[in-house]
Amino acid sequence: MQRIDHQEFHIGAGSGIERRVNVLQGTSYVTGKPDIILTTVLGSCIATCLYDPIAHIGGMNHFLLSHPAGLNNSEGAESQRYGVYAMEMLINEMLKAGAVRSRIRAHLYGGANLHSGMKTIGTANIQFAQDFLRDDGIPLIHSHVGGIDARRVDFRAQSGQARCRVVQNVEVLQRKVTPPVSTKGSGDVELF
Repeated sequence: MQRIDHQEFHIGAGSGIERRVNVLQGTSYVTGKPDIILTTVLGSCIATCLYDPIAHIGGMNHFLLSHPAGLNNSEGAESQRYGVYAMEMLINEMLKAGAVRSRIRAHLYGGANLHSGMKTIGTANIQFAQDFLRDDGIPLIHSHVGGIDARRVDFRAQSGQARCRVVQNVEVLQRKVTPPVSTKGSGDVELF
């Protein structure tokens, strides 16, 4: 049984008819259209949401693992599951669409460790994404990462506005865990 707690961050007003685009594992999507909302559901995966506030272009990726296991480098469709590929693809598509690298800002979501006693895949994904953004000089203005619960993220890419809803598994509510980390840029909350 699941219960959804609503946690909203950086939410903005929209107008007219909206179209939702589901960003699945191993994919990314970039747009400058104000009527498109990118959406995804995350467990240990990470969704990176990037936007250029001047060009009004944004995008989201969804990656499963930070790096391939072992020394093998994945190729083709397999590589889309990994952070390096997902981040490079998202940034390159943003630049092709007219974004300027120095203006790109980031949000990060996901990275839960859903099952106690198992590898901390979520933690590794968070660390990879934060390091990548830092090394690439992309400011992280908001994140909601970690914890033990899945998340649903909606991102209005054109304006850089996002909503994150935590999906809690009632069976694990009794466990004591470190709560998810949330960082906010200005502390302002806008309504979607």
